[in-house]
Formats: sequence, structure tokens, C-alpha cells
Amino acid sequence: MGRFHYHADGTGHSHDDLDHDHEHEREHGHSAGVGDHSGYQTGGLRVDVLEHILGENDRTADANRTDFHDARVHVVNLMSSPGAGKTTLLREVLLQLGSSVRVGIVEGDVETSIDADRLAGLGAPVALVNTANGFGGECHLDATMVRSALPRLPLADLDLVVIENVGNLVCPAEFDVGEDVRAMVFSVTEGEEKPLKYPVMFRSADVVIINKIDLLPYLDFDLDLFRANLRDVNPHVRTIETSAKTGAGVDELCAWISSLADHE
Repeated sequence: MGRFHYHADGTGHSHDDLDHDHEHEREHGHSAGVGDHSGYQTGGLRVDVLEHILGENDRTADANRTDFHDARVHVVNLMSSPGAGKTTLLREVLLQLGSSVRVGIVEGDVETSIDADRLAGLGAPVALVNTANGFGGECHLDATMVRSALPRLPLADLDLVVIENVGNLVCPAEFDVGEDVRAMVFSVTEGEEKPLKYPVMFRSADVVIINKIDLLPYLDFDLDLFRANLRDVNPHVRTIETSAKTGAGVDELCAWISSLADHE
């Protein structure tokens, strides 16, 4: 099946270049329907199959959400493109928070335990999900994958779970996994136009963390233009500017995360 993409104006279409079709209508009010498949001979069948897949995912996401709620745990779905700095930034957050917030991590990657290993030993239990291990090597985490990790986390002893999603600018945003909020890490090395080219991700985020700002003096990057493009697709999103290298903005990010952990 193809994958659905959305434009900045909210209109959508699908691509048949990969073997998975997905667009997710989230509780937060983002996104639209499954799109027009009239160009495909199997259009009606594709819609039926897609709705079945998304329906199953949403039921599992609801089960995840119930388990998190029962454990009084708040959940952040942390997304980005590959190399934006999610893991490095998350490591700095864990180091700064220490024991003040009891954090658990669901670490999503296609292969390897490299990122999970980088987060080990910082006081946060880490449950690794390799999507190549029984999940078809997908470029995202879905609700079932996240659910497979939950028995490996002591939910009753946690305040917050951070789901570090697979690095990808499209697919992770299309699946509800049972999270309360979505945060996206964007690196200034990626270009000002990215919100317009990949609006689903940017539109679905509650917070966009603008990372690697220490590199701004060395890049031809217009931060004001990026902010304008971001507001075009997500007018009310919060932004936090950070540098894991220098520590800039990490205090603000930790304060935001701590406020989530205090949420009742």
C-alpha cells in the first residue's frame, strides 16, 4: 500500500512507492480523511484496507493510553528526521533532570541498539524496539510496537514516558501510539522550507524543538523564515530553541518536560 502525504493547505494524496499506506486522524484534531484513490484500479479496496489498518492501530493506541492513564504516566512522542539530535538532546535532558522526574524511554530504531546504549545508565529504564525484529523494518513506531515495549517498563514507578520514534520526517506523524503530546526535534541544518515540504509532521507537533542553534553562525539559515513557514502550517505551535552541544535552551526544555510530569 502507498503512503498518504498532506500539503500545507491540508489537502492530501497518496504515493505507492513503499509497501505501507497510512494517514492518521489524531484526537488533537490534526489531519483529514484517507484521500482520493480514484486513480487506482483498486481504489475502493485500498480505502477499506487502510481504514481497517488505522482502526486496529487506534484501538491499540487507546489501550496504550488507558494503561498510561491508569499508571498516572504522561507520554511524549518525540519525532524528527534522522540526525536531528533527538538522542543527544534526550541524553542531556536526562542528565539535567536526574531523579527529579522519573522518566522511562521507549527507543525506536530500525536496527541496532546504538541509541538505546547511549541512554543507558542515566537512571531511566529503556525499552528498545527494533522495527526490523518482527515488525517489517518499518520507518516508524505504531501503537502495537509501542505496546510490545510496555511490559519492559516499570510504569507504576514512572512519571513520564518518552517515546523516541524512528528518525523519519513523514511516517511517525501518521500513527497515534497512545501519547499525550507530540514533540518534534528540528535541526537548523535541515533548511527553512521543511515545514512546507513535510507539513504532516510539523502540523502534528505540539512543540517544535529547534536544535543545533550553535551552528547558526556557520549556516545560511534564515531562522525568521523558518518560523514563518512553521506558523503557516501550525500557527499555535510552541517552539524551544536548543543546543545539546552548548546546553542552550536545555533548561527550558527540562522545565517543559517537568511540567508534563506534574500533569494530573
